This record gives sequence, C-alpha cells and structure tokens, in this order.
Amino acid sequence: MKALVTGGGGFLGGAIVELLLSKGVSVRSFSRAEYPRLAKLGVECLRGDIADRDTALKACQGCDTVFHVAAKVGMWGRYEDFHETNVNGTASLLAAAKAAGAARFIFTSSPSVVFTGGDVEGWDETAPYTASFDSYYAKTKSLAELLALAADSPEFSTVALRPHLVWGPGHDHMISRIVSQGKAGKLRRIGNFNKPIDTTYIDDAAMAHWLAAEKLHPGAACAGRAYFISQGDPRPNWDIINMILAASGAGPVAKTIPYGLAYAAAAAMETAWRLARSSNEPPLTRFILQQLTTAHWFNISAARRDLGYVPGVTIEQGMERLGKWFKSV
Repeated sequence: MKALVTGGGGFLGGAIVELLLSKGVSVRSFSRAEYPRLAKLGVECLRGDIADRDTALKACQGCDTVFHVAAKVGMWGRYEDFHETNVNGTASLLAAAKAAGAARFIFTSSPSVVFTGGDVEGWDETAPYTASFDSYYAKTKSLAELLALAADSPEFSTVALRPHLVWGPGHDHMISRIVSQGKAGKLRRIGNFNKPIDTTYIDDAAMAHWLAAEKLHPGAACAGRAYFISQGDPRPNWDIINMILAASGAGPVAKTIPYGLAYAAAAAMETAWRLARSSNEPPLTRFILQQLTTAHWFNISAARRDLGYVPGVTIEQGMERLGKWFKSV
C-alpha cells in the first residue's frame, strides 16, 4: 500500500500515519504546515492546500489509498472558510485521487452531521442528516461526507468514519482546552446535567481507519457507507472531564452555574465577539453549552460487523496512558 494522509501532522492524522508505518505502509503526508517530526519517521511530506487541484493531484500521484483527515475544525469563524477547506477541499481531493488512479478513499467525518440539538442515545447509521446544523463545521462536514460517499463506484471505493470526541496522549485541542481551563478554575458544571457521552481513544480511532482501508473494495459491505466510531462505552459527561483533569494532575470541577445563567452568558459572549469581529472562539458558546447538557452516544454495531472494529483500549487504560504522557511533557 502507498497511502496519502491529509492532515498527517494533526492529532488523529499523526496517529494514522504512525499506525500505517507500523504496518509497513509507504506514507505521504499532505498538510498546510511543515512537520519535521514526520520527515524523521521516513514520511514523504508535501505542503499545500487541498482545495488547490494541481497540488492535490501531485499529492495523490502514485498512491492507491487516500486517508482524508484534514479539515477546518472549530465552532467559530466564517462559513466561507469552513466551506473552502471542508467542502471544496474534499471535492478537490476526490477528483485528484480518481485522476491519479487511487482505488480507496477513507474520509474522516463527524457524528455532528446528525446532531439535532437534543439528546442522541444509541443512534445508528439510519439516523438522517440533520436539517438544522448547530455549526458551520457540522454543515460543511455533512456536505463533504455526501460528496465522498457519492463518489463510490466500481473503480473507486469510498467510506466515511465518524469518530466521536477523539482523545488521548498528544497535543489534542480538546484535552488541552479542558486542562487549561480546569487548572485556571474556569470550568463550571451546568445545573444538574451529567448525561452520557461517547468518546474514542486515539489508538482505536486510528485503527478504525486502518480496518476500513483493509475492508474497502468494490462491492464491500462498507463501500459507500458511513460508520460511527467510539469506545462503545458511554459515560457521564462530567465523569469523563474529571478523569481527564485527574490525569493531568488537576482537581475535579466542583462549582456549578445555573443553566439559564450559562445560556445568557454564552449568548452575550457570542454577540460581543461578533461585534468585535474576533476570529478567536469565545470562552463559552451555545454550542458548547449544548454539548455539555445533552446525551450523545451511538450504536457501533455496524462498524463491528462490517469493519471488524473492536475497541482495544478501555477508558481507564486510556486515562492511565494519558496520565503518563502528562508526566512526561
């Protein structure tokens, strides 16, 4: 296998690159920035914009498998920027991969494409795309996923994976934000909400991508389909957050703020940030508030059946590894 990994310098992309290397795969990374760490591992590194057709074609040349992990993430910013990277970038890469003769395309999607704003409990892949997206990220990822799945054909097999809340050792934005705000004493529980959520340990998220690539071929059960990925072990939201804080050496979140007050604060911050035309995300948004007060966990039976996916790391084992990583940095 000769594989291209877009976003190979990122948290999940980097884990996929390292897993592929351990399997003896020749790997090329395509990212916006330079990552000397990857070059030291023997990865061929190409820098550029995935939305640029010529550069995308150059990146895909000679590769039979494409792992499209790169995306504009976050819950704040201009729609045009999310659309350019997530939609136009995916369209560009799909065209380039097909033109270069690649056979497999594994797209990293997001469970947010089906979020409706309320509790999500045990949903499977029959859940439709939401009609009211809670963020530009979710909307553009859904459009990109549709493009990827529609491209599946007898000559070019595609699959989409929807890992939920990927975490683990390494420079992960979600973990970093929780820990920095927790140590600064800025985290607050919201009312009495502590609903179950799914998470995905980084090694298992990477393994799901490898399994998808192994299974993917014309007519395969997974071809042209999307799959939820997680540990299959939903836990109360604040239990997970406090476990992460404990792994970092910080204390648990003890203070509570009423939901109504939190909602008013989030709305006020969003207004202030928009008026100031700030590109930075506010400390609290209504999206974050929604995530902290609703259940969101999924049925991963389809991934187990079609991909052979079995979570290999328990949440407790993952937290132990996370704690060791924090002590090492």
